[in-house]
Amino acid sequence: MSDPGFVTRFAPSPTGYLHRGHAFSALTAFEAARAAGGRCILRIEDIDRIRCRPEYEAAVYEDLAWLGLEWGTPVRRQSEHMADYGAALRELSERGLTYRCFRTRREIAEAIESAPHGALEAFHGAALPAEEEARRVEAGEPYAWRLSLAAAERALGGFGDLIFVEEGEGPGGEHGLIPARPEVGGDVVLARKDVGVAYHLAVVVDDALQGITQVIRGRDLFEATYVQRLLQALLALPTPAYRHHRLLTAPDGKRLAKRDRAQTLRELRGSGMTPRTLRGELGF
Repeated sequence: MSDPGFVTRFAPSPTGYLHRGHAFSALTAFEAARAAGGRCILRIEDIDRIRCRPEYEAAVYEDLAWLGLEWGTPVRRQSEHMADYGAALRELSERGLTYRCFRTRREIAEAIESAPHGALEAFHGAALPAEEEARRVEAGEPYAWRLSLAAAERALGGFGDLIFVEEGEGPGGEHGLIPARPEVGGDVVLARKDVGVAYHLAVVVDDALQGITQVIRGRDLFEATYVQRLLQALLALPTPAYRHHRLLTAPDGKRLAKRDRAQTLRELRGSGMTPRTLRGELGF
């Protein structure tokens, strides 16, 4: 049955060249939209100013076109819409749902390790006394804006109503109506003084602004849905359905990743592989 209201997206970060895993995810999203008679939007998630590079972004367009995929223009680039994310952060802050955290990553890790359950614990903090916070801000110390789970729970009257629909399958076989568990992530970072907005906040704002009705992505992001569902509730944003898919793995069983130098689509193309061959290899 055709559903022109079906809107999904493929949203790579241009921090390296795309590999088979990206191709599988892109084809899964684009083919789902085609089958539904809907649309798949391409979005460039380039908020990491250090790792994102123009040549990687250019390669995204080249690789997807080689795969035979088409998308609408203009393509939304997150780096061009920081004001949207800033507005969402201000709304949360004005409602007392965030706090400045001055702890370093090492201090956070040590705090978690010292908790009763060690690495199983998520980080929970709180705002510093106003006088100390003002002093540290004035001194130019780096900090992150964190979402206060305690304040969020009070604002919503608990997390019992936080649910989402999983149309695919989570890493533990989760399917159907899923209760969100934002406590798993603790007080997540929403922005940093020196880097700007973090992934969770940017993605929920973008999905709402672009009218995304279906989020199709890998199972490695299943737990990210918990905090994203919380942010949607706090910001009164619509909740899309989710469809998490399997991850491609290398012969050693590890999932394909840029950091492990997985063979790129550029390399496959250079070796003479055709898009049709790759599509068949990936099950399309």
